[in-house]
Amino acid sequence: MRDNEWLYRGRLGRFVDELVTPNLYAETRQLELRAWPVPGEPVPFAEAIDQEFAPFTPGTPWGRGWSTLWLHVTGSVPDDWRDTTYEIVVDLGFSPRPDGGHGAQAEALAFRPDGSILKAIEPFNRYLPVEHPDAIDLYLEAAANPDVGIGGAWHPSPFSSLDTVPDQELYVLRHVDLARRNVEVWELNEDIEVLAGLVEELPANLPRRAEIVVALNAAMDALDPRDVAGTATDARAALAGVLARPANASAHRVLATGHAHIDSAWLWPVRETVRKCARTFANVIALTEEHPDLVFSCSSAQQYAWIKQYYPELWQRLKQKVAEGRFVPVGGMWVESDTNMPGSEAMARQFIHGKGFFLREFGYEPTDVWLPDSFGYSGALPQIATAAGSQYFLTQKMSWNETNVLPHHTFWWEGIDGTRIFTHLPPVDTYNSRLAAFELAKAERQYSEQGHGTISLVPFGYGDGGGGPTREMVAKAHRTADLEGSPAVRIGTAAEFFEAASAELPNPGTWSGEMYLETHRGTYTSQLRTKQGNRRSEHLLRAAELWATTASVRAGLAYPAEELRGVWETVLLQQFHDILPGSSIAWVHREAEANYARVAGVLEGIIDRSLAALTGAGDEVLAVNSSPVTLEGITPFTIGPAIAAASGVTVEAAGDGWVIDTGALRVVVDGDGLLPSVVHLPTGRELVAEGRRFGLLQVHNDRPSMYEAWDIDAHIGRVVEDLEKADSVRLVTTGPRVAEIETVHSIGDSTITTLLRFSAGSAAIDLDLDIDWHEQRRLLKLAFPTSIFTDRATSEIQFGHIARPTYTNTTWDVARYETCAHRWVQVAEPGFGFAVANDSTYGHDIRRDHPGGSAPGTTVRLSLIRGPMFPDPETDQGRHQLRVSAVCGADIGTAIAAGQRLNQPVREVHGARSVSPIITSEVPGVLVEAVKRAEDGSGDVVVRLYESLGSRATGVIRPGFGYAGVERTDLLERHTGDASTTDGAVALSVRPFEIVTLRFAAVRRD
Repeated sequence: MRDNEWLYRGRLGRFVDELVTPNLYAETRQLELRAWPVPGEPVPFAEAIDQEFAPFTPGTPWGRGWSTLWLHVTGSVPDDWRDTTYEIVVDLGFSPRPDGGHGAQAEALAFRPDGSILKAIEPFNRYLPVEHPDAIDLYLEAAANPDVGIGGAWHPSPFSSLDTVPDQELYVLRHVDLARRNVEVWELNEDIEVLAGLVEELPANLPRRAEIVVALNAAMDALDPRDVAGTATDARAALAGVLARPANASAHRVLATGHAHIDSAWLWPVRETVRKCARTFANVIALTEEHPDLVFSCSSAQQYAWIKQYYPELWQRLKQKVAEGRFVPVGGMWVESDTNMPGSEAMARQFIHGKGFFLREFGYEPTDVWLPDSFGYSGALPQIATAAGSQYFLTQKMSWNETNVLPHHTFWWEGIDGTRIFTHLPPVDTYNSRLAAFELAKAERQYSEQGHGTISLVPFGYGDGGGGPTREMVAKAHRTADLEGSPAVRIGTAAEFFEAASAELPNPGTWSGEMYLETHRGTYTSQLRTKQGNRRSEHLLRAAELWATTASVRAGLAYPAEELRGVWETVLLQQFHDILPGSSIAWVHREAEANYARVAGVLEGIIDRSLAALTGAGDEVLAVNSSPVTLEGITPFTIGPAIAAASGVTVEAAGDGWVIDTGALRVVVDGDGLLPSVVHLPTGRELVAEGRRFGLLQVHNDRPSMYEAWDIDAHIGRVVEDLEKADSVRLVTTGPRVAEIETVHSIGDSTITTLLRFSAGSAAIDLDLDIDWHEQRRLLKLAFPTSIFTDRATSEIQFGHIARPTYTNTTWDVARYETCAHRWVQVAEPGFGFAVANDSTYGHDIRRDHPGGSAPGTTVRLSLIRGPMFPDPETDQGRHQLRVSAVCGADIGTAIAAGQRLNQPVREVHGARSVSPIITSEVPGVLVEAVKRAEDGSGDVVVRLYESLGSRATGVIRPGFGYAGVERTDLLERHTGDASTTDGAVALSVRPFEIVTLRFAAVRRD
């Protein structure tokens, strides 16, 4: 008869809790402690050890939130322990949370007296080796990191900002002890964990399950409670047979790679991430010394750069592990960035700077893209990644979809230009696996390619706040390498997985277009100032590189390569997937805003110096066009005399409002400052849906079910307050070049002032919004209900645009209720379109609309500002300025120009001479994205272009400078093909949305 599993479970639980766990250590001895609390921000080791340390005893409270305590640990190993196994065990006052608090707990880094790093202490990695038994002498840098999310991820936290931290100690030091290990008891514990976990995953009627239960009962019988250490070997012998049973021939294969997801900022500031990297990397390096088969996959060049800068001794050991193939760079990006909001060139630079760092420092180039936790993936990414030399792509986040399940785990992902990249979504559904039986079983059970493929990847190690793999996880990997009933686990690299998977699945299924994440839709809008800083920085960088390159070519001005590199690294860091999306604590975002201000100062300085060198000293007013399209009559990349604006705007009073005629539009503005009629005069087309009004501000209750800064839930549209009545409306300017009307709306303690601007000859209505926002858990949208009936909306993304349905036929359509766009969106019927451009908005919703019984249309809405209270209780509070432009009769090219006008406006300078463009595109629809000097310092000029309209095109690119030769390159500026030239112009033929990088060799002068 089968053993009773109910009784077995109860018995096993008590057995582990009462006999095994208490006997993992045979004996402990308290070590001597002295302490120095750091009065402010963390200090280097050399400064800390010069301070006056005072006696400190276990049981003492320590650590105000975000503070640091240095402990000096001394002692010696007793003589009668010398032939046993011993180590130092530390409990800083850890929480019993099973997930370790996502890295939001106390941690410590252990230093030797000479300042070299020994290892780190984490909630589930609490031991330190003893190198000198006669004289233990260590320093622990203990960080009192608070659990910002106490009570759940939607409650305001006082730990979000350093200024609001409560004046109380968070932790009580439990012990810093010398401990003698019972290694055989520890091994028994690992045997039990693997087998007990496997029991719960096997079918109830399977003989293998019953066999393991019998063996576990036998092991419990064999262990003498009076001599646990002495009989642990007997208990293990009872389990040896079931552990030796080989895996089924058809068992799923798991390639397990060590990993530690370290958010570069999130519920902790960037300065703490630097320390988290040091702690995690030190532990990984130590663990590789204990386990020669362990391989660790680590992304984010920024995190390696921090180690190089702040921990040079650890950096040298890390470099050695990279050389051995044990510590493996993956991803090839500067950080694990968001991929929805970074601009075209910024997305490219993530790879250029990331891979550039790895190649310079290690001579190694990752061939995969490693983005397990980013909040959805742009349809431009396959082309960008492959243009950077990557072959594979990994994501885990798509398993978070709230509504639909992606149909593949291993597949081709096809981008908007047709480029495909081999992609894997690990069916284990986590990037923080502990290699537990339930995780391995889940990977096998969910694997979509069963019958065609046999292998999936499992990244294992504590993560989010770092931590990485532990010796317990390695033990599980060894025990499940060939175990009946379990997938077969092998430790290896991500590259080994992708090579094996692509070999057995040469023709997997294909997912085309963006990978839209059906959650975290609020990240397109949260933390407006951070998003504005990013957008401004991207466009200032484009202008700075353009004019610095032009000035270096034309005027001999030194190119500020290092200045630009430093700025790029700051901007790229802040595109991390919890900074730019607005999902970090207040500390992170205030620091980001300060960094953006500094970046703007540096870039404006570069631009000013470059323009001065180009135009010379003079009093002529010159217009500078830094954009790739003609603006205000100034051709791309040109500096020339300013062209006077057209005149011809008329304003007529009409009731309590006005009728404005620009020559291109006739607009009715009513007494509420809204627009009930907008007629496009060249076509006579009415743009406003019947019975509706343009420019309507709408306020939504915004209380998502879980993650406040991250989510906008579907119920957002059920309770809406339309701001239809204005506090005031007044005519500010009456022409002849421009007419302006100011409206003021208020809600609660907030005021929204909108300046409507109508320019002569223009089909655009500009809205300058000045928002003094004091609402919390509310979302402000701006609506344009159009008369255009269309089944799709076009949104700008990197290096092109994407079309999304406006209808809701399927669950995929329904779930896509909030979407991301860059500088513009457009809706159109054949031959006529309407676009809305912006200077700092990413969140949109565009849907079919049926206003009563009238003709259907399409409503375009922009999500302007939110007020979530977690993790930053003061998110978006205060004053903000942003610009929107509604453009009537707009095709895609017009929409592109509108976005450029708002984001890269013409600037004026005083000088003596005009400047012709350094580069000119004579290929229809092909835009210049970047002009810069080559990364290698050769002086070559690099020009990046892309096809912007979604069409094939042919023409020439005409450089405005001499060059010795030209070639096509990848994003890393490596040769990929020859370029054909005629009379100095480069012939170009491109496919829809193709990215082209041209490298012009500098003329060498002896």
